[in-house]
Amino acid sequence: MPTEVIIIIFAILVLLIIASCVRIVPQAHAYILERLGGYQATWDVGLHFKWPLIDKIAKRVLLKEQVVDFAPQPVITKDNVTMKIDTVVFFAITDPKLYTYGVENPLIAIENLTATTLRNIIGDLELDETLTSREIINTKMRQILDEATDPWGIKVTRVELKNIIPPAAIQDAMEKQMKAERERREAILIAEGQKRSAILVAEGDKESAILVAEGEKEAAILRAEAKKEAMIREAEGEAEAILQVQRARAEGIKFLKEADPTTEVLQLRSMEAFEKAADGQATKIIIPSDIQGIAGLSKSIVEVIKD
Repeated sequence: MPTEVIIIIFAILVLLIIASCVRIVPQAHAYILERLGGYQATWDVGLHFKWPLIDKIAKRVLLKEQVVDFAPQPVITKDNVTMKIDTVVFFAITDPKLYTYGVENPLIAIENLTATTLRNIIGDLELDETLTSREIINTKMRQILDEATDPWGIKVTRVELKNIIPPAAIQDAMEKQMKAERERREAILIAEGQKRSAILVAEGDKESAILVAEGEKEAAILRAEAKKEAMIREAEGEAEAILQVQRARAEGIKFLKEADPTTEVLQLRSMEAFEKAADGQATKIIIPSDIQGIAGLSKSIVEVIKD
């Protein structure tokens, strides 16, 4: 084999070995480097070199926050109700070395730890408390899991109860209870609506009655004032009539006084008044005691006329 070919082959091998010793660590990753089977270093983001044959990358670790959804786990409550609960765990790797060498298969370890922690917490709660205390359960589980996984280089950031599945009989009872509660609330709302409507009707009737009473009162006041005004005007009219009559009489008396009538004229006027009294309208006639004198006066008047 020619020497040039050997040199080329050797150069290619050297280049391949050098290329295999160069590593680029991407963002949010970390590489664990071992030398002769022992931990050597943790590579961060960037360009790194390793010795051929004696150095190797033992583990590639993802530093992003990860989410693990575990299958539903059967748990028993304090009042002996068996249910299934599935959980979701959010965690991030804070120490790649501890994560690599701390525990075998960390995800399985976290799942088992989650299941046992969940059983311990639910075992101290009754069914109703379990259904209404999700936030409390989440907080307790996160604290316990975070403390337990700290030696593994794992930070548990959040734990959520994804679903709580009670037995079918419990679900039916809960649905019936919810239906009864909804019907009770509906009945209460209807009763409150009827009560409010009755109150509004009563208030309307009261206002209507008040308006009617006020109208009748004002009408009575107006009628009384009108009657009073009519009586006042009638009295004023009668007083005016009496005053006019009295004035007429006074004027007549004054006229007679100024005319200075004789005795015969006065007696004649008396006869005219007597004639009017005897015109058939009166049922009783009063004849003056000096009627003969009046008659003689009349005879004298007749004789004077004949002459």
